[in-house]
Amino acid sequence: MLKKGSKLNSILTGSCPKCQEESMYVDPNPYNLKNIYTMHDNCSHCGLHYQIEPSFFYGAMYVSYGLTVGIGVAAFIIAKVIIGLTLLQSFVAIMVALIALMPITARLSRNIYINIFVHFDKNAVKK
Repeated sequence: MLKKGSKLNSILTGSCPKCQEESMYVDPNPYNLKNIYTMHDNCSHCGLHYQIEPSFFYGAMYVSYGLTVGIGVAAFIIAKVIIGLTLLQSFVAIMVALIALMPITARLSRNIYINIFVHFDKNAVKK
C-alpha cells in the first residue's frame, strides 16, 4: 500500500515527491511547533527545490480547509451519533480534535499540495 513511488507514500511520510528518498522537513516530529513549517530548501538526493515559486505553499491553505472540515465532520459524527454526547459536548469534541490534530493537518496539507504538482520519477538523480 505504501510502496515507494506512490503518492500516498509521499503524502503520509512527508518525503520528497520526486524521489521519495528523504523527508522534506528538518524535524520529522510535527508536534515540535517551533519547527512545524521548517523545510529543507532542496532535496539532497534529487535536487528538487521544494519552494516551487514564491509563496507556493499558500495554496495548501485550501487543502487544509478541506482536511479540517473532514476532521470536524468526523468528530461530530463520532461524538453525537456514536457516543451520544449533547450538541455542546460535540462542539467541544470538534474543537479538541481540530486543535490536537492541527500540526498533522498543517503538514499533511503541504504534502498533498506539493504532490499535486510534482510527480514521482524513478530516475531522479541530483544534477
